[in-house]
Amino acid sequence: MTTHDVPRTRLADLAEHSGVSTATVSRVLNRKPGVAESTRQAVYHALDLLGYERPRRMTAPSAGLVGLVVPELSNPVFPAFAQAIETAMAHHGYTPLLCTQTSSGVTEDEYVETLMSADVAGIVFVNGLHADSQAPVARYQRLAERGVPFVLVNGHRDELAAPSVSVDERLGMDLAVRHLASLGHRRIALAVGPDRLIPAAQKREGFVTAMKRWVGPDAEHRVLTSLFTVEGGEAAARVLLREGATAIVCGSDIMALGAVRAVAQAGLRVPEDVSIVGFDDSPFMNFTSPPLTTLRQPVDAMSQAVVDTVLSAMAGRTDPIELRFAPELIVRGSTAAAPTPPPSHR
Repeated sequence: MTTHDVPRTRLADLAEHSGVSTATVSRVLNRKPGVAESTRQAVYHALDLLGYERPRRMTAPSAGLVGLVVPELSNPVFPAFAQAIETAMAHHGYTPLLCTQTSSGVTEDEYVETLMSADVAGIVFVNGLHADSQAPVARYQRLAERGVPFVLVNGHRDELAAPSVSVDERLGMDLAVRHLASLGHRRIALAVGPDRLIPAAQKREGFVTAMKRWVGPDAEHRVLTSLFTVEGGEAAARVLLREGATAIVCGSDIMALGAVRAVAQAGLRVPEDVSIVGFDDSPFMNFTSPPLTTLRQPVDAMSQAVVDTVLSAMAGRTDPIELRFAPELIVRGSTAAAPTPPPSHR
């Protein structure tokens, strides 16, 4: 479908439903560059709503292949990154090759060799081995020596001269603790992944600093290391509940779902007895019971920055800088005022 196939009145209908101008609708239908991804998706949604066919892909040859290495897809934030990056790369004519890592599957190094055999123009690593402080950076230095442009997402390494795009984990913890402190919570705990993972270590640092800032220098707090899984969040929450935490900040949304389950198993309620905060704002967190208060990673904005950065690197314009994006606190139903302690009996 192009603008030649759509009468002017229908262009106006599409513009009205998508909240943009008819000129912008025309650019989307003709697959022109210079349109924000959110705007493009709004027009596509209007097409679906009004029963029109979406524009077909141009038949021009691919500009090249780009490798996209992501962790396992059980954490919904990783498929969200993969989809956003793939979509943005496709708009520039590149075909992404998705490589998904699992604990017992193909390793990151094996994927890299496969991608090199496919003659990719560049590689994007999302929460890869670069985010593990115990993993050597030599593998990435070898890539640079081979002239392969690459970009790292989350888990910036100062000792690695490579461009990276990260969410500000420390700021996220500051936002979460400030929110809970404003609700009267003082016994706030953090359930997070292993310290060797840079995002987890940064969350820990940010949490400790935020507790001193918003609750007090002698604030009682606890950081418990677990796994970035539902089961990890549940196990950590069980311990923290026994220690009297009235609020638990979790290192990921799926950890938070486990924490909610642990609260229910303890015969308590979220948020009346215990407040829970997640991290990522993964899809469907608005539909949990209760809807999850969480820290939103700006996936679309970060993904666009990733694509812009890797395109610049492929054009020979590489700067080893870290682009750091602020998370957004999304307040929903899993946080509330701290419970009132029962009166003491004398």
